[in-house]
Amino acid sequence: MPDVRKAPLVVEFPFTRSLGPVQRAFLTGLRERVVLGVRTTAGRVLVPPAEYDPDTAEELHDLVPVAATGTVTTWAWNHAPRPGQPLTGPFAWALVRLDGADTALLGALDAPGPDAVRTGMRVRVRWAAERTGAVTDIACFEPYDGPPEQPAPHRGGFANPVTGIVAPARLDYTYTPGRAQSDHLDALAERKVVGERCPRCHKVYVPPRGACPTCGIATTEHVEVGPRGTVTTFCVVNIKARNLDIDVPYVYAHIALDGADLALHARIGGIPYDRVRMGLRVEPVWTEGALHPDHYRPTGEPDADYDTYKELL
Repeated sequence: MPDVRKAPLVVEFPFTRSLGPVQRAFLTGLRERVVLGVRTTAGRVLVPPAEYDPDTAEELHDLVPVAATGTVTTWAWNHAPRPGQPLTGPFAWALVRLDGADTALLGALDAPGPDAVRTGMRVRVRWAAERTGAVTDIACFEPYDGPPEQPAPHRGGFANPVTGIVAPARLDYTYTPGRAQSDHLDALAERKVVGERCPRCHKVYVPPRGACPTCGIATTEHVEVGPRGTVTTFCVVNIKARNLDIDVPYVYAHIALDGADLALHARIGGIPYDRVRMGLRVEPVWTEGALHPDHYRPTGEPDADYDTYKELL
């Protein structure tokens, strides 16, 4: 049996959002070691607070300070923390209802082992040494056997409030291609582009999917396409991507390879970005040891007629 192809892949990007008045006060409060909830129209105190009442959808404004002590309502032991999680050693993920709140807040609970954690145990907030106005200002929860702490009155007004947050989003996974994509990758290793033809509608799909997305039937017939193609649509990239050594601006385009009925996307090089156009004829440029073309460049041929690629837009 041939070796199964697999590769680690990471999808990562920063998620940026602005904050409404309630979230702004909550996160700024954490920076100042103050935990604020919000009171609903029914009198319940939500922590973490919401901008709108989950029952009535009314806008909420009544901020309420709650204690930094609370009770574990449920928990799960994390025996192998992942990079970027609150603690480096094993810990419990716990839902903690802080004293004065009616809902629970999720956080890490620093405990020596799962036998030391139980529903109903008392805990308190351990504040981060450096706080910036983020939920990570609560470094974790820790066991606590003292009396409930009494929060000082607070209306939610702070100097230099936090107005926005940037939350990194990351997904690590292992990708394993199927039969059709493995065949496509094997062909690329020989600097060929191979698609598959649908036996019913006869369209050639590149990259192949193993089945026709229109007819829903399996595809197995290999068809070599290209290597030249036509730019159908494109965009100019003006924001430099992290870990990508390409100067901006540059062009990413959909390219309909000759003989294919589906456009693939690739970078366009060898031409100023403002001279790339629909209908431009291009060819692949390979680099030594690459698994796919580095980019596509103009062939010097006349532009393709619009009618020849309009169905691939």
